[in-house]
Amino acid sequence: MGRRIRMKVLSKKFNPHIYISEKVKEIKNMIGDDLAVTALSGGVDSSVVTMLGHKALGNQLKAYFINNGLMREGEPEQVVAVFKKLGVKVEVVDARSKFFSALAGISDPEEKREAITQTFYKEVFQKLVKTHQAKYLLQGTILTDIEETAAGIKRQHNVFAQIGIDPQKAFGYRMLEPLIDLRKDGVRRVAKALGLPVAVYQRMPFPGPALSARVIGSVTPEKIDLVRKVTLIVENQLRKSGAFQYMAILHNDRVTGMREGKRAYGMQIEIRCWDSLDARKAYPTKLPFSVLTKLADKIVAACTEIVSVTYNIASKPPSTMEAV
Repeated sequence: MGRRIRMKVLSKKFNPHIYISEKVKEIKNMIGDDLAVTALSGGVDSSVVTMLGHKALGNQLKAYFINNGLMREGEPEQVVAVFKKLGVKVEVVDARSKFFSALAGISDPEEKREAITQTFYKEVFQKLVKTHQAKYLLQGTILTDIEETAAGIKRQHNVFAQIGIDPQKAFGYRMLEPLIDLRKDGVRRVAKALGLPVAVYQRMPFPGPALSARVIGSVTPEKIDLVRKVTLIVENQLRKSGAFQYMAILHNDRVTGMREGKRAYGMQIEIRCWDSLDARKAYPTKLPFSVLTKLADKIVAACTEIVSVTYNIASKPPSTMEAV
């Protein structure tokens, strides 16, 4: 889940409990007696929005986890179990075939993000909102998402109104985004005040496009399975590193290697590990070389398709935390 993040003081006046009270009232006033749908991925942003919505609306809130086939190992089951303990029923929607069909043959990073965006909002969520005759989708857009999209760094899949796209016209429903005035450090403080478990409020950031953001080039079920397997190894090995975020990137080109004394053209994995506070700036974690070599050994032993493991040492900027 990542390290315990040192909280940044937003301002001397910021009180997460007051913030929660204000947002709960805001959600109640906006939704009234209607139903709302929430998009829960299990990350801290969507978890906070789901809990705010639950406090404000109770049974008027329908919480969904969209299984797009791009998540980490066991993620749907873990998220459902966590929120069940919090009194929130989460329904899993199997949309794997929709997402892989939408991504088929696409290699351009922005086109991949757009394909995922349209599948989420125009196909999956539109159907759910219409089914419940809901007027709003609650989602965890934060200030950093808007800043990066507006600056042209990368299009965050959950940013619309702030760049001139009217969700009502585009998808047939409105969006309520209670966290758009906070960055990640502020969201973590609110999550802790809401009583979310440590494993949630200190959880590592994870991209909206999920593991497709960690596959350079076209996305296939086989590539996702491979990067999912490597991701599990990386997260297990670097869990105690103290880093803000760490990940495995599957490169597109094959490289020359050796297996059983013969030349093998295999896949290449790039490891990224970051020190950061709010993801606006980040620096490669100075991992001991022994940690890196152990990590590489585990990856190439577990995944015979992989013959090369590299480590990114460029800071953000000019690098970005995710590859796609």
